[in-house]
Amino acid sequence: MGGARQPREDGPPPVPPSHQGCAIRSVRLQLPAQRGEPGGEPRAELHDRREDGHHLHHLVWRLGPGVRVCSSAVLGGGIGPRAWILNAQVPGGYPRLDPDRHLAEIAASEGLTGPGAGLMTAADVAAYTTGHDGGVTATVTTGLGVRGWAAAPDPEAATPHRPGTINIVLTLPVALSDAALVNAVATATEAKVQALLDAGLDCSGTPTDAVCVAAPEPGPDGGEPFAGPRSTWGARIARAVHTAVRAGARLS
Repeated sequence: MGGARQPREDGPPPVPPSHQGCAIRSVRLQLPAQRGEPGGEPRAELHDRREDGHHLHHLVWRLGPGVRVCSSAVLGGGIGPRAWILNAQVPGGYPRLDPDRHLAEIAASEGLTGPGAGLMTAADVAAYTTGHDGGVTATVTTGLGVRGWAAAPDPEAATPHRPGTINIVLTLPVALSDAALVNAVATATEAKVQALLDAGLDCSGTPTDAVCVAAPEPGPDGGEPFAGPRSTWGARIARAVHTAVRAGARLS
C-alpha cells in the first residue's frame, strides 16, 4: 500500500495499550537456499503469523546500521536511515484505518527497533518472487486484483483502494546519491510496467503500488550519481525488477 508519510527518524510510532487489541504471533519459516541474496546483502526473512483469526505472512529485512532507504512506504516513507523493512500481508477487505500503526505493531512483534519502512498488501506474501543482477536484488510481492492504468479518467465517485498492491523492495551493495535514489524508484517503476506488459497484462500496475530502495549511506564521494535505466546500477535495477515482477505476474 503506497502513500508516503513524513519519515520518522526515531522509529515507528509507539503503540499505546488502546491500540494493542490484535494478538500477533509470528514464526520464522525456513527459506529455500536459492532465495538467499548473493554478495552478502540483507536477505528477506519470511515469517508466518496468526492475527485476529487470519493466517498471514510477512517479509522482514534487518538492514542494520549504515543503510538508508528511499521509499513510498506507508510507514517510514521518504529518504533516510532505516534499520529494517517490513512487507506485511493483510486480509482482503482490510478494515483498519491506521495502517502505519498496524505495521508498527507487527514490527514490534518481531523485535524490530529504530526507524524502519513498512509496506502492506493483500497478496500472498509467501509467493514472493526475486530477481538478481550484478549485486542488486529485487524482492516483489504481486497482487493484481485492482490493476489498471496510471493515467485514467477521474471516477465520478471516489472508491476506496483495496491493498492489492505490487510491492518492490530493492537492496543494493553501493551507495546512491539522493538524486540517484529517486531515480532508482523511477527506474524500478518503468521496469515494473515493462514486465507487466511482457507478461501479457494490459495495465501499468495497481493504485497502491510501493517501492523501497535500500543502499549503504554515502561517504565523502556522495555515492553513485546515476540510477537511470542506462546507467550501470540503474540497468541492474531494471533487469532485477523486470525478472521478479514478470515472474510474479505470471503466478498471479
